[in-house]
Amino acid sequence: MIKRVLVLLSVLFLSSCSASLEDYRQAEPKFNLFEYFAGNIKAWGMVQDYTGKQTRRFEVDIVGTVEGNTLVLDEQFLFADGENQTRIWTIERLPDGTYQGTAGDVVGIAKGREEGNALNWIYTLNVAVGDDNYDLKLDDWLFRQDERRAFNLTSMSKFGVEVGRISIFFEKRH
Repeated sequence: MIKRVLVLLSVLFLSSCSASLEDYRQAEPKFNLFEYFAGNIKAWGMVQDYTGKQTRRFEVDIVGTVEGNTLVLDEQFLFADGENQTRIWTIERLPDGTYQGTAGDVVGIAKGREEGNALNWIYTLNVAVGDDNYDLKLDDWLFRQDERRAFNLTSMSKFGVEVGRISIFFEKRH
């Protein structure tokens, strides 16, 4: 019983100490989602389970097209096991400067906001695992490194418990 209480207190403490988007307000270069993802991007990433074990590796070719306040991202995934996946994001810049987006495997609407060199997306993704599908909450953090590079760290959770992580490195092609 005491062990469970200590684990619960640790989880509550750690979750209360997480970074805030405002912490990045002064960080440069500014993220600028539409500018960064317009054109061709190459990305490399991995998925880790709740223990930190790498479970998948992948490459992504991304083509971003901007028209007015809409960004369409065509993402072509190639996993190390040979599986191919496509995700098409449609992202809208709202009048208050925040973003909302949809994609075929996103449940509902993704909500995003940027401050300084950081962008935070919150959404639910329907993930196939074997013959089952799970709706996982994603807390997606992107950080602009420089003109060409950005990093992405994502926490995946179910019922408030982290079940995995995704890490991605992006490189803009000129």
